[in-house]
Amino acid sequence: MDWRSLQAQIEENLTYVDLNSETARREILVAPLLLRICRIAHSKLKIEYPIHVDDRLKGSLDYYIQSQQGTQSNFLVIEAKQADLTKGFTQLAVELIALDQWIESDAPMLCGAVTTGDIWKFGILDRTNKTITQDLNLYRVPADLEVLMQILVGLLGGTVAVGAVV
Repeated sequence: MDWRSLQAQIEENLTYVDLNSETARREILVAPLLLRICRIAHSKLKIEYPIHVDDRLKGSLDYYIQSQQGTQSNFLVIEAKQADLTKGFTQLAVELIALDQWIESDAPMLCGAVTTGDIWKFGILDRTNKTITQDLNLYRVPADLEVLMQILVGLLGGTVAVGAVV
């Protein structure tokens, strides 16, 4: 996987842009990384993807990727936040719960990440046990870009075990 060119692009872009807004972080750090992941995983990136389960569970997912690997679908939700990962993770958990009710799939887990663009944190919804597990690790961009990309591609390809992420 060629992550070095993406890392160089992000590092160069950071010299020209102030990341003082959520929009700047999404466009400079998050979108290029997710587009590269989609190219590698042969998946579509949906931005501001609307879901409506009921009057309480509705809204838009910042980024949504669905990957089809054989007969199994793997889903990834990414919630972009300005600075508060704790609040962002709570929002991600609610989005994973809503997605669980929204999609028709036998996938046993739904995966997601909350990011400020330069920091990423993962979570997984176990659909059978109805539990959400939060990864204790934080991944930094651009410093941890290679590991982060391996995790994202692995989640979409169904090759990352739960314990390897959380």
